[in-house]
Amino acid sequence: MHDHAHDIDKSRRFNNNRRFALGTGLNVVFVLVEAGCGFYFGSLALLADAGHNLSDVVGLLLAWGGDYLSRRSPTLDRTYGFRRATILAALGSSILVILAVGLVIWEAVERLLDPSPVSGLPIIVVAGIGVVVNGLTTLLFYSGRKTDLNVRGAFVHMAADTGISLGVVISGLLLLWRDWPWLDPAVGLAVAAVIVVGSWPFFIDSLNMALDKVPSSVDPAKVLDYLRGLEGVEDVHDLHIWPMSTRETALTVHLVAPDASRNQLLKQALHGVEERFSICHCTIQVEEEDLDEELGCL
Repeated sequence: MHDHAHDIDKSRRFNNNRRFALGTGLNVVFVLVEAGCGFYFGSLALLADAGHNLSDVVGLLLAWGGDYLSRRSPTLDRTYGFRRATILAALGSSILVILAVGLVIWEAVERLLDPSPVSGLPIIVVAGIGVVVNGLTTLLFYSGRKTDLNVRGAFVHMAADTGISLGVVISGLLLLWRDWPWLDPAVGLAVAAVIVVGSWPFFIDSLNMALDKVPSSVDPAKVLDYLRGLEGVEDVHDLHIWPMSTRETALTVHLVAPDASRNQLLKQALHGVEERFSICHCTIQVEEEDLDEELGCL
């Protein structure tokens, strides 16, 4: 079973590396193309968006780096290795999304207050390329978004930018139809609002993980009820559940079981926690009496 799990981890690592490499490569090329078009057409909007899309590259590199670090082996002074790097990467990615949307809102408000003429056709063409590039990158991370918050971070980041590019295309089409300079910033504000609503739960999830909140996939009350229901267990205390990474959850607990067979109880508890709650990193202490209470520990 150990070898099988190792093979799965190697396969996941290969798939993630391929996703991040392709996604980063596509976005680097697009940033160069968009910046070049911005200089050629003299479009400040395209240059600004190229700078924004550069944040996509930073976000992808951040997620990729977190994924790489999380797979490094533990050491004596880093007993969990760098697993937490995926949580920090996910939090950083979510903050980048919020900052990027904030810049879009800032510029949109400035343009609403002081509208200026915008050429629709170059915007449609370049933003259309952005929809394709960001859309393809989003699809790369679609399959892993539910099982890994770090991959979900890359997915949310790229989905947000696909929405922004699509909004720019829509504003360009409307500008070809009606020469209303306020259309571009108005559409930008609408897209920004949609992205904030869609990405806010991801930001909260990554922040909670960084603060060691029990992962949303685990119900601590059910874990406690299960452990209390084990044969021979009289009491359960010092239950702690926290995310080791965006993929792994850890648990420590003390079971008071004076008359139980310790080895049998440990096997049952470890197997049950893994099967029922997908918690694989467990440290369970079996006691004949509540030692914390005897020692006066808080």
